[in-house]
Amino acid sequence: MLNLIKNEWLKLWSKKATWVMVVLIALLMIGSAGITKWMESQIEPSENWKQISQSQVKALEEQMAIPNLPSEEKERIGDQLALEKHRLENDVAPISSNSVKGFLNTVPEYLSFITLFTVVVAAGIVASEFSQGTIKMLLTRPVKRWKILTSKLLTVEIFATVISIIMLIFGVIGAFIFFDSAPGTNLEVLNGQIVEVSFWGRLLLLIGLSLVNVFVIGTLAFMIGSVFRSSSLAIGISIFLMFMGVNITYLLSVRFEFPKYILFANTDLSQYIGNGRPMIEGLSMPFSITVILAYVVLFLVISYWSFTKRDVTA
Repeated sequence: MLNLIKNEWLKLWSKKATWVMVVLIALLMIGSAGITKWMESQIEPSENWKQISQSQVKALEEQMAIPNLPSEEKERIGDQLALEKHRLENDVAPISSNSVKGFLNTVPEYLSFITLFTVVVAAGIVASEFSQGTIKMLLTRPVKRWKILTSKLLTVEIFATVISIIMLIFGVIGAFIFFDSAPGTNLEVLNGQIVEVSFWGRLLLLIGLSLVNVFVIGTLAFMIGSVFRSSSLAIGISIFLMFMGVNITYLLSVRFEFPKYILFANTDLSQYIGNGRPMIEGLSMPFSITVILAYVVLFLVISYWSFTKRDVTA
């Protein structure tokens, strides 16, 4: 199996497109840091963080005074109010957006580009064998089909992980090039207590949770490419669902109950972290993980059945 993965890995990195993706990620992160710094420099310095926090306290207290406020919303506002008061009373500055930590906090938002690149790789890693006519040569090797397919799937997942690490590295480089280090602390209400949150621990957690979405969409593209043996079809469908799936699910959730069982309502596990709110009321992390696993198993069953049982005509 290791030799199969190594072979797929070498084939992947022998393609110019793979290196283009790495270059684009590097340019994206360093360029985004530069643009963000430039935009920050165009904004005139305003109130310091204490004045902003005092304004937020007043606004939150006004919201708390609204009659018939839903209990869930009242709890959320109360937690935020407690955080702001804690900062003022203990002189705990928040993380500034115009700082190294501030820019690095935005890194998980860029994982949609990793999803896009993973879709391209996942869609073509099987389909390209058929389109290029190399599938028969591959299957003549004394290796079972399921092992070949597994090596390709694992290569896709490893690629997504590696390119995410590359993205983080260039994000750090861009942050230190354009921004200064500034004091700032993440706070969170946990079981009624205000606690300090590790910056790097939280950042890596959010990146890891965002990678779940990358893996799921990548597995979907992998399945479509395996079944229809067309990388363009797999890329097209996967990208459409990646951008529109969440929006369609949210619109359906306004009137129906079943959308909470739709994959795209559950792939963003970061919605359960910190002060995040689930896209659909009633969702929880255990429920979302269960739904994700069910869909992934379905995708894999279809992929393996299609690849191992169907005749090769390429």
